Parts: sequence; structure tokens; C-alpha cells
Amino acid sequence: MSLFIHSVQRFKKIVFLFSMTAFMGISSATMAQKYAYVNTQYILDNMTEYKTAQQQLDNMSIQWQKDIEDKYSIVDKLYKAYQAEQILLTEEMKKKRQDEITAKEKDVKDLQKQRFGYEGDLFKKKQDLVKPIQDKVFNAVKKLATDQGFAVIFDKSGDLIMLYANPKYDKSDDILLALGYKPGKKEGGDSKTGTGSGTTKTPRTSEPNKSEDQPKK
Repeated sequence: MSLFIHSVQRFKKIVFLFSMTAFMGISSATMAQKYAYVNTQYILDNMTEYKTAQQQLDNMSIQWQKDIEDKYSIVDKLYKAYQAEQILLTEEMKKKRQDEITAKEKDVKDLQKQRFGYEGDLFKKKQDLVKPIQDKVFNAVKKLATDQGFAVIFDKSGDLIMLYANPKYDKSDDILLALGYKPGKKEGGDSKTGTGSGTTKTPRTSEPNKSEDQPKK
């Protein structure tokens, strides 16, 4: 599992910028310095606290999505009832029912935006749960670079394209051990586990089917 949509991508960019800043500071006389790389996604996927945070986000997302779907279901029932009864309603009664349906639909859309929109509740919760873990990993990378004299540590899971990387320079397991976690299994010599990215996806909700008789908004 993973939850990087905004926060993880931002974290990778920070690690990448840290690496490139260090790289740009190296003069031509010191180009022989040591380099290494890590895979932050692999590291996070093997951290228990990251998996726990991911599970909390998934559970929260599922519950919020259910609440929104239930509210859309109510709107749909109101609209179908209106369609079936409108021939018996006066113009005033029609207007009242239309306004009621429109208001409830707006409330659901507002809630959906509040929960899953840009910088909404889910995004903020991700920041609260993931940032401390990101900081811990970044500080461990920085300490390893300082202690072992690495001029640059690249992030293999970041924006930097690595066509080939010798596994002996992969310090991902060193970071996990420094953080107190057991390294995971790497497949095919690549610093990725079989857990996948596991990105929490923002659910999309279907709105009620409406014909031309839908109340005007």
C-alpha cells in the first residue's frame, strides 16, 4: 500500500532536490566522491507505521465514500418520487419539491468536495499521518550520507531516471535497519517489493440518472 498522490510525490521531489543540491555543490576536483541511491517507496512499504497509516486512510476513505453514496441514493429516490407524482402537483408544490432536491444534491456535492477535493479532508489527513514518517526517512538518509561520506544519494523511485543501478550501491536496506525495520524482499534485483504502489484513490460517485424533467438548477 502507499499514499503518495500529493504527499509522496512531494516527498520524492524533496529527496531528489536534496540530492541534486548536493550534486551541484561538488566541484570538478571532487567528482570522485561516493554516490549511492535508495528507493523511498520500497522503504516506506516495509515500515509498519506506514502500513498502519495507509490502513487508517483506506478505512476512512471507504466510510466517507459510503456516506456520500447513501446521500446520493436519497437524492435519487426523491427525484424518482417527484417524477412519478409531478402530474398531481400544483406549480407551487412542484417548485418546492424541485428546490428540496436541488438543495440536497448540492449538499452531497459539497460534502464530496470537502472529503475528497483538492486539499480536502483526505488530503489533510494524509499529510498528518505521512509527513512524520517521511521526515524520519529523510533524516535517516541524510545521516547515512553524512556518516558514510556520500556526496549524493539519489532516489530510485523519484523523478530521476536510472537506466541501470548496481545493487551494491543501494542503501535502502541500510535505511530500514537504521529505522529499526527488517528489510523486505526485493524482486529481480530491483528495489521494489511485490506490495505495489498501493496509492489511495479518490473514489468517484455516480450521480442520479436524470431526464429532461430534472428540476432546473
